[in-house]
Amino acid sequence: MLFENQEVIPRREKVDVHSLVERLKETIQVELTPCAGQKHAKDNYVVEADLHRPGLALAGYVDLFTYQRIQIIGNTECRFLRNLNEEDMLKAFKQLVSFDLPVIFLTDSNNLPDKALKLAEEHKIPVYRTDVETTKFMYQLRDFLEDLFAVQTMLHGTMVDVYGIGILIAGKSGIGKSEVALDLVERGHRLVSDDVVMLTKKSNVLMASATEMNKHFMEIRGLGIVDVMSMFGIRSIRYQKRLEVVLELTYWENTDKVDRTGLDNDTIGILGTNIPLIHLPITPGKNITVIAEVIAMNYLLKHYGYDAAKAFQNKVKTHIAEKKSHGDMPKRAIEYFEGDFE
Repeated sequence: MLFENQEVIPRREKVDVHSLVERLKETIQVELTPCAGQKHAKDNYVVEADLHRPGLALAGYVDLFTYQRIQIIGNTECRFLRNLNEEDMLKAFKQLVSFDLPVIFLTDSNNLPDKALKLAEEHKIPVYRTDVETTKFMYQLRDFLEDLFAVQTMLHGTMVDVYGIGILIAGKSGIGKSEVALDLVERGHRLVSDDVVMLTKKSNVLMASATEMNKHFMEIRGLGIVDVMSMFGIRSIRYQKRLEVVLELTYWENTDKVDRTGLDNDTIGILGTNIPLIHLPITPGKNITVIAEVIAMNYLLKHYGYDAAKAFQNKVKTHIAEKKSHGDMPKRAIEYFEGDFE
């Protein structure tokens, strides 16, 4: 069975706030200004990708308060605190920071009173401020955390981008996966990874990439190691691509059943996500490269609502239904042959 020994790489358990902030600055270029508790950032840990806005907690309801998550304080929370007198404001904020919060982010250029920041400092809770609006910052942060805490696996195969469709070419060692990928690159498509493909699950999407070791390198049996980027240029590679189709190459004599119509849509589960699977038996002379291009274009047609197999099936059903009135002989595709002098 294909990929029967999928070994899941354990997800990251935690990341300290200091490392998270530095990586956010470097990766998504968001400016984060420390307001309080910066010296405690290395001792506080984020353990999940979900975020929380503590509006109800500030209002006094803490029965279902998910304090272990990153706390986002935006316009609503800040205006609520500003509408309280100083005593009530400090009481509400003190109740918030009495929980073991990992970090507080102030968004949309908001700030907290100095006495509130002092309470955060006393409770060893880092507070950072950004000018980015709340919804945009939460989207960027959640996407970054989902990647940080994502489950991963490594599979044997070759990942290529064909007409914008991510195809993982799989099969036994020596069957010709790398040679097919090399031919696709020569035809203008792009290599993601050869031999070892690392898959990361974000939401319900599988993102494929190479490892740091085999990035843009390829092994061709009988020739050796080839640097695809140096040979074909930067347009020939991609560092990441969404996995959309798995193409399994098999030997014809080892294939029990071959789909002749395309109506049997097989799938394979990878990290709990079902991916379309195509079994392609190979024989001498069969142009696998062109077939891979057709697979990508057929996937695009299906994505935009046209399924050739179902369209042909409907034509057959219509012909059978009208068979009595038209006779048994099939009709020509055109009514009249014009003179052809070429």
